[in-house]
Amino acid sequence: MSDGATQFTILKAARLIDGSGGPVAEQAAILLEGETIKRVGTKETVQAPEGASVLEVDYGAATILPGLVDCHVHVNGIGDGRAGDELVTLPDEVLTVQSAQNVRRHLFSGVTTVRDCGGKNRTTFHLRDAVEMGIVPSPRLILAGRPVAIIGGHLSYFGIQATGATECRAAVRQLIKEGADFIKVTATGGSTRTSHPLVPSFNVDEFSAICDETHKFGKHVAAHCTSSGGMENALEAGVDTIIHGLHRDADGSDSYRPDIADRIAEAGVFVNPTLGQSVARIRQLEDDPSRALDTEDLDAMRRGSETRMDHVARMRDAGVVMVAGSDSAWSNYEMGDFQTEIESHGMAGMSNMEAIVSATRDSAASCWADDSVGTLEAGKQGDVLVVDGDPSRELGDLRRVVDVYLAGSRVDRRDLI
Repeated sequence: MSDGATQFTILKAARLIDGSGGPVAEQAAILLEGETIKRVGTKETVQAPEGASVLEVDYGAATILPGLVDCHVHVNGIGDGRAGDELVTLPDEVLTVQSAQNVRRHLFSGVTTVRDCGGKNRTTFHLRDAVEMGIVPSPRLILAGRPVAIIGGHLSYFGIQATGATECRAAVRQLIKEGADFIKVTATGGSTRTSHPLVPSFNVDEFSAICDETHKFGKHVAAHCTSSGGMENALEAGVDTIIHGLHRDADGSDSYRPDIADRIAEAGVFVNPTLGQSVARIRQLEDDPSRALDTEDLDAMRRGSETRMDHVARMRDAGVVMVAGSDSAWSNYEMGDFQTEIESHGMAGMSNMEAIVSATRDSAASCWADDSVGTLEAGKQGDVLVVDGDPSRELGDLRRVVDVYLAGSRVDRRDLI
């Protein structure tokens, strides 16, 4: 505000996708008042109040969308293939600086909200302090802080190791005291070397204590699950989001469980299938033969990815809501490429519009943030993505970023590294 009057901004473009799954609006415009959306409509109907100070930007043939919502990141990660067991050996100061670089890259690529699903010690909370001080540009941060694990369980090197219902409740209370927006729990093992990926970790009484205590504070629980047994325990405990959601038996075989899918749908639990990580890795190996595995191993990766996508399609048919979370920068998946996760949803059978909704409205709902972000409608935060092209026809156009607005302000992307 340069003259004491309310500053309005009108953004115009050939089309607008509001994130709700409705039809594309043609010759569209959106009015921002300060940090919030005031009105969405057409170029003819959207106007600032008479006499108001207003900035108008016409993006011509571009498309206006909600800022993207990545409901699963690990901002501590590097994405260079190192295991978490090695990542955690880096000093907290290095991981905090790495986190700052990661969130900037994600913001500049069009992601305006991220849910971080576990970092080392207080590194992500220190990052938030830096963001709030204006030191670091970043999407909105929804933070778990340290993940809750069993002794030696997945991500136990980052988090709180708890045994028994009493310790589990204490862990939740401690994290909320530290500033956690939600609780991340590892319901099975994973890539952590001392864990067991196919074995449920917490007993149901422990897991239920975590969910009950979290809900008591008005917050939600997201659970890493890489086996069917883990998903069953998560559902019994009352989890809100299942991450990965692998239909995998204790012997390691992939076996789709329609009974579990039906329970997930009936309970209204979101599933974040993290399809993009394997797709990104397969693309890396195909594009750079010098790094490629032998043909047999690469084919096995492709078959595994196809199986995951088939299971996702069947869960969707059962009524399960799939949300988009990249799991970057874990393994070889660097941050700044959430678009691969969205494209993977299309590869799993979603229409382009359904894939966009999974990365906007539905992803925001899984983060319990859909009251303020995820769709373009009056009263919500002015988080806006402008891309060249029409992603309702070609998802790849989501990569053609023209501008990003966070809380009504245009993000200066000129210092992208």
